[in-house]
Amino acid sequence: MPADLLIATTNPGKLREIRLVLGDLALRLRDLDEFAPVAEPEETGRTFAANALLKARHYAAAYGLPTVADDSGLLIDALGGRPGVTSARYPGATYPDKFVNLYRELAGHPHPWTARFVCAVAFVDPKTSTSEAVYAGEAPVEGEIANEPRGAFGFGYDPIFYYPPYGCTLGEVDGERKLAVAHRGKAFRAFRDWWKKTSGVFLRIS
Repeated sequence: MPADLLIATTNPGKLREIRLVLGDLALRLRDLDEFAPVAEPEETGRTFAANALLKARHYAAAYGLPTVADDSGLLIDALGGRPGVTSARYPGATYPDKFVNLYRELAGHPHPWTARFVCAVAFVDPKTSTSEAVYAGEAPVEGEIANEPRGAFGFGYDPIFYYPPYGCTLGEVDGERKLAVAHRGKAFRAFRDWWKKTSGVFLRIS
C-alpha cells in the first residue's frame, strides 16, 4: 500500500491544486477532512516559510503522519508588500470585500500596481522530527493588480492578479493553465521533484 502524505489545508481550492500537482506520486494523499478535527494553529510567523513550517509541524504532531503544508499570499509593491503574510486576514468578510478595500488603498498610487504571489512549502515527517522541516521551498509569480476583478476561475485574490504573459488575470484561466505558472504550482512541483529524487529518503534542510 502506498505511504500516506497528509496535505494540511482546509481550503478546497488549494487542496484541488495540490492534488493535481502531486497526483502522480506513489503516495496516498490524505486531507484534514478525513480525520477528527483539531484546533488550527495560530499563524504567528513573520514569513510564509515560517507559517508553512508551523502548520506542517502542528498537523504532523496531531495525526502522526508525514505532512506537507503551504502558506501563501499577495505582495503589492505600492503598499510596501502588504497584505503579505496577512493576506487571508486582510480586512473584508469575503474576497470581494477585500478587493474593495485594496482598491481603496491603491487609488492614490500610480499604475502599474506591480505585485507578486508567493507560496512557501514545508514538509515534516514525525518519525524524523516534529520541530524541523525535512523539506522547505518557496516560489513566486510576478504580475500586476488588475484595474478591476475579472474571471470566475480560481479563488482568493486570483481575479485581481493580472499575469502579463497570459494577458489576463489568474481568475480568467482554468486550473491546469493557472498551475503551469502560478506560485503554488511552482512550489509544489519543486516539492514533487525533490520527493522523486530522494525516493522518500528525507533529507534535513536548514
